[in-house]
Amino acid sequence: MSGGRLQLTLALIKPDVHGHPRLYRHLVDTVLRNGLLFVRSRVLRWNQQDSAQFYGEHEGRFFYNRLVGFMASGQMSAHILAGEDAISRWRQLMGPTKTFRGQFTHRDSIRGQFGLTDTRNCTHGADSEASARREMNIFFPEFDAETWWKEQSEFFKDGKVHFDEERVEHIPVGKVHFGEGGVEQLPADKIS
Repeated sequence: MSGGRLQLTLALIKPDVHGHPRLYRHLVDTVLRNGLLFVRSRVLRWNQQDSAQFYGEHEGRFFYNRLVGFMASGQMSAHILAGEDAISRWRQLMGPTKTFRGQFTHRDSIRGQFGLTDTRNCTHGADSEASARREMNIFFPEFDAETWWKEQSEFFKDGKVHFDEERVEHIPVGKVHFGEGGVEQLPADKIS
């Protein structure tokens, strides 16, 4: 990181992408190429109730039922991303929610390239720090952001992380994961 403000955000990669593993890998590579780091990742499948609860603010709008059904239609992944101004950078990578607009005004964005409709638009991202905190808590209730800021944020800010392809997560160099989200400090002579 070049000294900007480190920030966390939530990113979802929707079921339309997970049906195509090469497209999923392309999106992960796009995130990496653009300097955002994966703090936590999880593949999951929602039921209708989970989806309805998450998108409850849209209930009554014309697209609500379609969105809720789509988000419960298959696997998706949730990711906590870190980076300088991560919220706005992830939203810029995603492009406009309306894929038709994205195809003309943001052709290089994820939605501009791969979005099919305003619902099947590949991705979701928090739009503010408050939304990011709320959404991270929904998808990663075990993630303690305060502890992460104290114990791991400097590793991410200084680029002292290693990308674990299998987990789709960056791991601080000098630390190894054990269990769900746990980390153990390793002495420098034990790091290979």
